[in-house]
Amino acid sequence: MKLYTGDLSPYSAKVRMQIYAMGIQDEINFDLPVQFMMGKMFQVSPIGRIPVLEVDEGLIPESEVIAEYLDERFPDKALTGSSLKERADVRVVSRIADIYLMNNIFMSLSQANTETRVQAVLDLLIGQVRRGIGALEKHIGIGNFAVGDSLTRADCTLVPALWMCSSTVPRLGFDSPIVEGTRVSAYWDNIQNNEFAVKILDEMNKGMKARLDGTERKMAEAAIARAQDNSNQ
Repeated sequence: MKLYTGDLSPYSAKVRMQIYAMGIQDEINFDLPVQFMMGKMFQVSPIGRIPVLEVDEGLIPESEVIAEYLDERFPDKALTGSSLKERADVRVVSRIADIYLMNNIFMSLSQANTETRVQAVLDLLIGQVRRGIGALEKHIGIGNFAVGDSLTRADCTLVPALWMCSSTVPRLGFDSPIVEGTRVSAYWDNIQNNEFAVKILDEMNKGMKARLDGTERKMAEAAIARAQDNSNQ
C-alpha cells in the first residue's frame, strides 16, 4: 500500500498517527506526488486532496474513509474503542475534530492575507471553531485519552486538529480556542506526551518550518523540474 501524504497536512497526519499507533507502517509506503506540488492532484485522485491511500484495487481518498479502511483491514489492531458506546464516542469526537475544527480553520486560511481579508468572514469561521471546541468539551473524556482508557482514532484526529487550534489560529490574529482550565486543555497537555502524538507533532512542526522558511517551495520546485526533465527525455 502507498499513502500520499504531506507533513503539514492535518488530514494526512491523522492517518499517519493511526498507522504508527497500529504498528503497520511496514505495510505502507509514504509518498507525495509531484502533481500535488503542481496544484494538479486531481490528476491522481478526482477529489484533488491528500491523503489518498493506494491499494491493489485502486485509490481510496478522504482521511476518515482511509481510517475506517485500515481498521477493517487490520481488525486485530483497530483503534475503534472497546465497546459499542465507545466506538460511537470515537466517531463523534473524530467528527467534531474533522468538521468543526479542521474544516473551519482550513476555510479561515482563505482570509489570511490582511490586505484582502473580509474580517466578518474570518470572525464567523473562528467563531465556528470556538463552537466546535465547546462541543468537544462536552464529549471528550476526562482521562489521558479522548475516549476510554487507550488511544483510539479519536486521538489520531484530535492531535492534528488541536495543533491547528494552537498553531494556526493565532497566526490569524486570534487567541487559541483551547482555554486553560478546561477538559480540552487538560487533554491537550496530556496527549502531547504520547509517543505517537510526539511523532506526529514533530512532523507537523517540521512541515510548518519548511513552509515558513521556503524549504517547502524549493523542494517543490526541484521535484517539478525533475518531473519535467523526465517527461522531455
